[in-house]
Amino acid sequence: MIRYVGKRLLQMIPILLSVAILIFVLMYFVPGDPVKIALGDSATEAQIEEARERFGLNRPFLVRMGDYTYNLFFKFSFGTSYLYGTDVGKALLERFPRTLRLALMCIGFSVVFGIPIGIRCAMKANKLEDRIWMFITLLLNSMPSFWLALLLVLFFSLRLGWFPSTGSSSLKHYFLPMLANSLGSLAGIARQTRSSMLEVIRADYVVTARSKGLAERVVIWGHALPNALIPIITVCGSRFGFLLGGTTITESVFTIPGIGLFMLNGINQRDYNVVQGSIIYIAFMFAGMMLVTDLIYAYVDPRIKAQYITNKQKRTTTAAAA
Repeated sequence: MIRYVGKRLLQMIPILLSVAILIFVLMYFVPGDPVKIALGDSATEAQIEEARERFGLNRPFLVRMGDYTYNLFFKFSFGTSYLYGTDVGKALLERFPRTLRLALMCIGFSVVFGIPIGIRCAMKANKLEDRIWMFITLLLNSMPSFWLALLLVLFFSLRLGWFPSTGSSSLKHYFLPMLANSLGSLAGIARQTRSSMLEVIRADYVVTARSKGLAERVVIWGHALPNALIPIITVCGSRFGFLLGGTTITESVFTIPGIGLFMLNGINQRDYNVVQGSIIYIAFMFAGMMLVTDLIYAYVDPRIKAQYITNKQKRTTTAAAA
């Protein structure tokens, strides 16, 4: 298992390198001068040239890309913000807890309600209740999160006054962003749970469990669900990864100072280091989440864990024979 984790961590290096090079190239071709935007219209040509020289924007493109990737992978430096003059890495660390808190609340809400809804739909497959829930989940999956966020602000904040529309100082501030960002994930998890459960509830071991007189709750939650968890875990892991990087618009609507809002401001201000650092940071977290998902597979399914052990035993036997 340790060898597998080490191998996956090493595989992250070319992925992050590719992401860093790709985003650096894309930002190079984005129109707009970050120095002119940062200094404003009142800046003189001498001030603009001095700032460009200080930030290294006058150097050749390949030299700048090489320096950036070297500093990123060997010095773990994301550079300095053109607009604020602060270290991008420290700014990301300060903002990441808010984005992580929102993502955890979203995935928690989605799992707690999505899995039971999916199980209920599987038990009532093709009946009226199942069709109603499938229509609702399809509707929620089709709604853009920013549009839903605006509707929630208009109704719950402006009209009813139940929840604040901006800020992040308390859990109450996170309720509307969580709702706007998690309903699509809830729908996706519910639909995947229904599909997975339909494949296992008619299996022989489920029929045997029922024939023994076990309660339906024990049959479903103790026998059927554990064998349907692998695709559900896959969806939950990928959804959580997307939530870590997909809160940009939601954080903008509710003015939550997380990585998403930080990156959006960087895009508007052509702050290359902020945008590049934010995307690489999110890519790293997404790759890490996929690794955690694979490890959960081994914990949930003994067959996968046995496969790791068997492979290790084969290598040990081969080495002993040699």
